[in-house]
Amino acid sequence: MFDKLKSGLASLKAGLARTHNAIMGGVDAAFTGASREGILEKLEESLILADVGVGASGEIVDKLRGVFGGKDPERLKQLLRDSVYEILKDVERPLEAGPSPFVIMAIGINGVGKTTTIGKLAGRYSGEGKAVLMAAADTFRAAAIEQLELWGERVGCPVIRQTQGGDPGAVAFDAVRAAVSRKTDVLILDTAGRLHTKVNLMEELKKVKKVVGRELTGAPHEILLVLDASTGQNALNQARLFNEAVGVTGIALTKLDGTAKGGIIIAVANELKIPIRFVGIGEGVGDLKDFNARDFTDALI
Repeated sequence: MFDKLKSGLASLKAGLARTHNAIMGGVDAAFTGASREGILEKLEESLILADVGVGASGEIVDKLRGVFGGKDPERLKQLLRDSVYEILKDVERPLEAGPSPFVIMAIGINGVGKTTTIGKLAGRYSGEGKAVLMAAADTFRAAAIEQLELWGERVGCPVIRQTQGGDPGAVAFDAVRAAVSRKTDVLILDTAGRLHTKVNLMEELKKVKKVVGRELTGAPHEILLVLDASTGQNALNQARLFNEAVGVTGIALTKLDGTAKGGIIIAVANELKIPIRFVGIGEGVGDLKDFNARDFTDALI
């Protein structure tokens, strides 16, 4: 068990290496003959560049002003680590599949890794012995339907679909009915993410949510927003919009391994207080990790 945990932390550190270097490189450089205030200003700049955000970065540095003496780099790093953990621990709430069928409605703009995240989740739940069903409610892109079916074949989970251009609400209706009749444990709905038609998209998502709730009381049980960490502050803007439209209950942050902007997770946690369920640090099925605030902080700082 210890070896498995150690391996998981090592992979997280590797995935967050770019963001870690962006933040800590600036901190180390600041100690070259700088005053206490100069060091803190450099730290704030490093945090902003890592997309922690102006608000969260300012709050963190303001707290440090009262406790940092200005001489010890390791002391500053520990204080920074503690401050980041205080923000992230409040959004550490792993997703637990409840009563069957447990319905997850995955949302997010095109290109963030939504369908891939759904496939990884399906593989995880299937590996736990659960009966999993996926639904291709992004009917506007043939590629999205095909990608979900490929994931279905890969992880051994059936997919409910219609032809391209069909009604997403109808797919959701069929999927919930199928999940109930087949005694499915987990149903995961893929949805559209056409940002250029933002108003229409949000109305469509509201409709899908309404259909699901009408067919199964209490569903969807999770509205999981998938965000691409490499988009930085755009990810925070997306979270605001989707949350206002349909009420996000959890977040999966993907592509952390390919960016120096992983600090966006702190900005999202600080402003929106929405539970962060998963972080993605690679392409493999096992690279979608449950979010752990302590491990994430230790890997980041």
